[in-house]
Amino acid sequence: MKQKEECFFVGTIVSKYSFKGEVLIKLDTDDPQAFTNLESILIEQSEVLVPFFIEKISLHKSDLLRVQFEDVYDEQTANSILKLETYLPLEWLPPLEGNQFYYHEIINFTIKDENLGVIGQILNVNDHTAQALFEVKHHDSGKQILIPIHDDFIKKVDKEQKCIDMNLPIGLIDIYLD
Repeated sequence: MKQKEECFFVGTIVSKYSFKGEVLIKLDTDDPQAFTNLESILIEQSEVLVPFFIEKISLHKSDLLRVQFEDVYDEQTANSILKLETYLPLEWLPPLEGNQFYYHEIINFTIKDENLGVIGQILNVNDHTAQALFEVKHHDSGKQILIPIHDDFIKKVDKEQKCIDMNLPIGLIDIYLD
């Protein structure tokens, strides 16, 4: 049985599609097409990831997945999984190259700035804001620093050395240290 830490968030079951138990999953992805060949998906029920097997699957509009699960053939059963989150195992993610990374990959990486040197260690990624942010523990003060995740700032991602080289705007780090 997969634990949540071993999985990535796919989307949320947002509504029923038909009286025959079909549901719509709002996907959290830039590539909805990548999810149209799934045979199963994990649904979080009472903090446990439960596998659900897929009978039929298709894209609905641009970012919704229309799914008919095995053993979900009526509205009552479909109602029982509404608003639940769906997940897939991390190993299903395709490997990324160059400076691309998945957020879960870079936890505990060191952030270095071209001018300031080592800034600190990434504790988390906050992607619930308009701009995704690295949550970094400053190496000297221990204070939390928020650094925007922006291609213009990221110069190199070294996955072997667990380090991200950045060129941060002058004064950004000072905001947190004064």
